[in-house]
Amino acid sequence: MTMITFSRLSTVPVEDIAAHMSDPVLAHHMPLLQGAWDAQRAAEFVAMKDARWTQDGLGHWAILSDGVYVGWGGFQREGPDWDFGLVLKPSAFGLGARIAKQALEFARNDARIPSVTFLLPPSRTNLGALTRMGAEFEAEVTLDGALFRKYRLVTSAP
Repeated sequence: MTMITFSRLSTVPVEDIAAHMSDPVLAHHMPLLQGAWDAQRAAEFVAMKDARWTQDGLGHWAILSDGVYVGWGGFQREGPDWDFGLVLKPSAFGLGARIAKQALEFARNDARIPSVTFLLPPSRTNLGALTRMGAEFEAEVTLDGALFRKYRLVTSAP
């Protein structure tokens, strides 16, 4: 069985991250993704994500499948909320549910995370898995001029 592990983004070559984020398939569901990525832009992205770990004690991970980089994701502070994001290589899209389940199990075991939000663009129309796990629609929000639908999943017992 494929082993999924989480690591710091800084453990992945920036060229791998640049190639991943330059894949045109990603732009369809990432309205804030603009332009091509090179090693410099990927290094700046990794530095920004590492700064979140320093600031908040948690952040986005590199996601590895049997030791191979397949994407990034995790939890990032958005105001009072912990937002969960997951950006996989198209070749790893089939691992999304399994990775999300593993990450959300982490959230359920972390007292800092009483709930998780998901910010999804309107292009994401297949939301069955999200609702089956108990996430509920909360509001429409605009970030940097792009519209997102915000869902919330309570991760701790009341």
